[in-house]
Amino acid sequence: MFVLFLCNLSLVPAAASKNKVKGSQGQFPLTQNVTVVEGGTAILTCRVDQNDNTSLQWSNPAQQTLYFDDKKALRDNRIELVRASWHELSISVSDVSLSDEGQYTCSLFTMPVKTSKAYLTVLGVPEKPQISGFSSPVMEGDLMQLTCKTSGSKPAADIRWFKNDKEIKDVKYLKEEDANRKTFTVSSTLDFRVDRSDDGVAVICRVDHESLNATPQVAMQVLEIHYTPSVKIIPSTPFPQEGQPLILTCESKGKPLPEPVLWTKDGGELPDPDRMVVSGRELNILFLNKTDNGTYRCEATNTIGQSSAEYVLIVHDPNALAGQNGPDHALIGGIVAVVVFVTLCSIFLLGRYLARHKGTYLTNEAKGAEDAPDADTAIINAEGSQVNAEEKKEYFI
Repeated sequence: MFVLFLCNLSLVPAAASKNKVKGSQGQFPLTQNVTVVEGGTAILTCRVDQNDNTSLQWSNPAQQTLYFDDKKALRDNRIELVRASWHELSISVSDVSLSDEGQYTCSLFTMPVKTSKAYLTVLGVPEKPQISGFSSPVMEGDLMQLTCKTSGSKPAADIRWFKNDKEIKDVKYLKEEDANRKTFTVSSTLDFRVDRSDDGVAVICRVDHESLNATPQVAMQVLEIHYTPSVKIIPSTPFPQEGQPLILTCESKGKPLPEPVLWTKDGGELPDPDRMVVSGRELNILFLNKTDNGTYRCEATNTIGQSSAEYVLIVHDPNALAGQNGPDHALIGGIVAVVVFVTLCSIFLLGRYLARHKGTYLTNEAKGAEDAPDADTAIINAEGSQVNAEEKKEYFI
C-alpha cells in the first residue's frame, strides 16, 4: 500500500538541489527530494522546461503507476492530482506513513524515455515522554533514579534533563530499534542524591526532534522530599530586663510538618507554669526576674526525626542597663576640667608675653629748662639735653 507524508499539511524540500536526467538538450524532467512528517501530506512535482506534447508519469517505489498525465492509475483515496499540463505533473498524498518512504520516479515518454528520481523521507514523531522511577515520598539523603522514555522517533530522538531550569549533563542514554525496524525507542536515566532543597523542585525531561517543528515534548516530575526538622529560637528582645515580658519563638521547619514543640528549662519542666505560658511555638515569660536565668530548650519532632535548639537567658538589671546605655558623667567632667585648666594657662602665658615686650620711651624733660629766660632757649636747652637724658622705663605688672 502506498502512502506519502508531510508535516502540517505542507511539503518540505529535503534537498535544495534538483534531480535531473541527462537527455536531449532542453527536454528532461526535473524533481526534488521531499521530507515530510508521518501523518501529514506530501506533494511530488515533476516539471519539464520544454515539451512537445510528451506524456508525464509518476510511479511509487514499487514501480506502480500513480498518475499518467491527468489520469489516476492507482486506486488510493489518499492520492490526488494537484496540476497536470504539458510542462508539469504534480500530485499530493495525504496521511503519509513510514511505509511510503522511498524513491519515486517521474518519467517523460520520449524516445528513449527519460526519468528523474525523488526520494521521499518520512520522519517518525516521538511519542510523549514518560518519567518513571519516582515513588513518593523520598527521604533526604536517598539516591534517586529517574528514567525518561519515548518511542516511535525516526531518526532517534534526543533526550535532555533539567532541574531548576539548569541542564544536567551527566546522564545515561540508550537507543533501541522498534519492531518495525524503522523507528527507535530512546531512554535516558538520571541519578542523583536528594536533600531538603530538592523538595518541591520540578525535574523536566525534554525530547527534541526535527519532526516537532522546534517545539519539544516534555514530561515533568515534582519531587517530594521528607527530612528531619530544623529548629531556631528567636527572642523578642536582645536585652531581657527584669520586670518586663519576654517571648521566645521556636521556629521549626520540616517535612512532614513537626508536631507541637516541647519547651524545657535546664533539662527539666518549666518551673513556673502560671508565669511561663506556652502558646503554639511560643514561650511567653511574664515579668522577668533573676530566677528565670538559665538554658531554655525547644524540641521539634516529626516522623523522620527530632531536632532541638537552646537559648541562654540572662535577665539584666534595668538600672545597670540604663547606666551602661546613658552618658558617662565622670568622663564628661574630666574633659571639662582639662579644658578649663588649658584655658587659664593660656591666659597667664599671654599676659606674661605682653608684659615682657612692652616698649620703653624717653621723657621730654631736661634739666635747666625751667630756668630758661624764654621759650626758645628752653626748647634749645631741652633738645640739647636729650642726648644725656636718662631713660625712663615704665612697666605694667
